[in-house]
Amino acid sequence: MSDNSANQHFRGQVRSWGSTNKPNGRDGGVDENSPLLNGNHPDLHDHHDHHANGANGDDEHRGNKTLKFFFDTRHTPGTDSSNVAVKYSSHAWHITKVTILSNYVNFLLVMVPIGIIAGESNWSPTAVFTINFFAIIPLAAVLSFATEQISMKLGEALGGLLNATFGNAVELIVSIVALKDNQIEVVQSSMLGSILSNLLLVMGMCFFFGGIVNMRDRVTGQGMEQSFASATAQTTCSLMTLSSASLVIPATLYSVLDKAEAKEKEHSILLLSRGTAIILLVLYIMYLWFQLRTHPNLFDAEIQHHNEEEPEEPVMGPIAAGVVLVVTTVLVAICAEYLVGSIDPLVESAHISRNFIGLILIPIVGNAAEHVTAVVVAIRNKMDLAMGVAIGSSIQIALLVTPFLVILGWAVLDKPMTLHFETFETVAFAFSVLVVTYTVQDGKSNYLEGAMLLGLYIIIALAFYVSPSDALDKVLSAVQG
Repeated sequence: MSDNSANQHFRGQVRSWGSTNKPNGRDGGVDENSPLLNGNHPDLHDHHDHHANGANGDDEHRGNKTLKFFFDTRHTPGTDSSNVAVKYSSHAWHITKVTILSNYVNFLLVMVPIGIIAGESNWSPTAVFTINFFAIIPLAAVLSFATEQISMKLGEALGGLLNATFGNAVELIVSIVALKDNQIEVVQSSMLGSILSNLLLVMGMCFFFGGIVNMRDRVTGQGMEQSFASATAQTTCSLMTLSSASLVIPATLYSVLDKAEAKEKEHSILLLSRGTAIILLVLYIMYLWFQLRTHPNLFDAEIQHHNEEEPEEPVMGPIAAGVVLVVTTVLVAICAEYLVGSIDPLVESAHISRNFIGLILIPIVGNAAEHVTAVVVAIRNKMDLAMGVAIGSSIQIALLVTPFLVILGWAVLDKPMTLHFETFETVAFAFSVLVVTYTVQDGKSNYLEGAMLLGLYIIIALAFYVSPSDALDKVLSAVQG
């Protein structure tokens, strides 16, 4: 289950809001097929009815043409013109329009040029970080939208692979920029933070708000729980347990080699991390094959919920979506460069630890839109979709993005990126996976379980906020020494 399929479901739900349920929408009010909702506009082509109403009909027709030009995501006037200039300018406007209207967070796109100007003009570190932080949020949503548009044309297998590849593109881009800048501590914290935010924050909010809204049975009035496919959750949690072991083992080896020379210890940890990264990447490929090819029946519950909605058709061609994907990726890289470059002066001026920035703030950048989507579908009692967003994204980070960064640092960037995290980070991750595994094993959820997950996330966030990044390792070294 990918983030994009949940986003597609969410947009289908949003388009139903505000519908008047009047026949053909001809009631003088809000048309259920209005351009802002779904882009299907049979009435906008009906000239006869408008001219029959005289001047008022002409005014309404002109108003509908204006609405269609700005809000119709299916067709833009001029795209079929014989004039080449009009045709291509209309196509450009259509692509821009459907991209902007694809998600409500895209109003923050105005922050992108401001963030670039702030970085180029050497504004204060706090301003540069904050503006580019909010600039990357809508860019992440646009990346998700463009990926979805392309995947609709590729079929289930290739589409699933594309979604898996670009599902965490923003985190990957930001981490690559930070790794090039030798901010390994920030990279590790952001990877761990992305996993924890999905496992604890997103899943906790889904359980909590979904449980509150669906607390009572509408017939009996008794308390009820939401349900999801426990087999799927258990499979993915097993993979998360494996990923936590891949962090615990390097930390344990580091302690065992405590009396060894620094170079020997570093060499051993690097060798272990790179070998483990290769194994994790192979396991992720096998997981994709398992999910998409050999055992898709285990994910039928997610597919069934998704297919209950009217299937969507792509609103732009694959070439146009590819252009949007490339342009957005470049913009994310530029904004990420300024965001990462402002971390060091921000840490000095605001007295915030790098671990807190990586663990709490950066994960919000790449997943804000998907987080909202997951909570909304949980409120609508579509828990399999919500779980797919939360756990699926965690699997991508743990088994794909993090190992890929280790290999990238080794083979391309010549940076000592390892799977040896700080002791506190490793312990927090292991306990989080343990709690989540016990929580989802029965295939049911309620608001109390959601509150527990949220509580654990807040405790971990507070601990990182008040502790220096290497405090626990220094204590451990002192005890062992």
